[in-house]
Amino acid sequence: MPDRLDPNIVATDAERLTTSAFHARVHALSPRIAIFDCDGTLWSGDAGSAFMHWSIDTALISPEQISWMNARYEGYKRGDVSELAICGEMVQVYRGLPVETLRRAAADFFRSYIEPNIFPEMAQLIAELQRNGCDIWAVSSTNDWVIEEGVRRFNIPANRVLAARVEASDGLITDRLIHVPTDEDKVEALRRVGITADINAPDAVFGNSVHDAAMLTIARGAFPVNPSTDLLSRSAAEGWPVYYPASVTP
Repeated sequence: MPDRLDPNIVATDAERLTTSAFHARVHALSPRIAIFDCDGTLWSGDAGSAFMHWSIDTALISPEQISWMNARYEGYKRGDVSELAICGEMVQVYRGLPVETLRRAAADFFRSYIEPNIFPEMAQLIAELQRNGCDIWAVSSTNDWVIEEGVRRFNIPANRVLAARVEASDGLITDRLIHVPTDEDKVEALRRVGITADINAPDAVFGNSVHDAAMLTIARGAFPVNPSTDLLSRSAAEGWPVYYPASVTP
């Protein structure tokens, strides 16, 4: 989930790229492997928390689950619940529901609420990279049902998605977490599929939040997109150029 504050507060002197310069800088790397965060990077907004609220509004989950999730989310906003914990719990809360129910719900939700917010500049970049034979991965702390549905718009297959995931049993969702990629755990998720800073390193990594910083540091080229205030400050310190799609330009 993003740590985004007021995008109009420019707190650093990080280099800011135009769309043409951004695309040129990426292509100059001739990337073989490119890694993309999703929420705030491929589209505006946080699909993870939005899907949770949509699930509550549509009564997809039970009143008991709603009460528990609301309490946990309030704790997260107070700082009593960690980023890692809340991202996992926002997947575990669906325990007992059929996997197919969640996949249909994710498709309905994404089509109605997130698809209109896709950044066309990022879709164009990914399409160009794919035509050049680049291996594209999506890494997100949002649940895999929403992310797999969303990145279909970018022709990224499910086997190139590393997202918050729980086990399923007999077609039903359980509360047994497999992984929650956030912060350093995004690097760990990539390590599990053989992508590390030392071996098979990513040529380009894209993210919008300070929770993507660990992942950005292992890339040949780090590209903060639509950066949060904290990531903007980190970008200036690291010398990372930043890019804002037109719809979210401060």
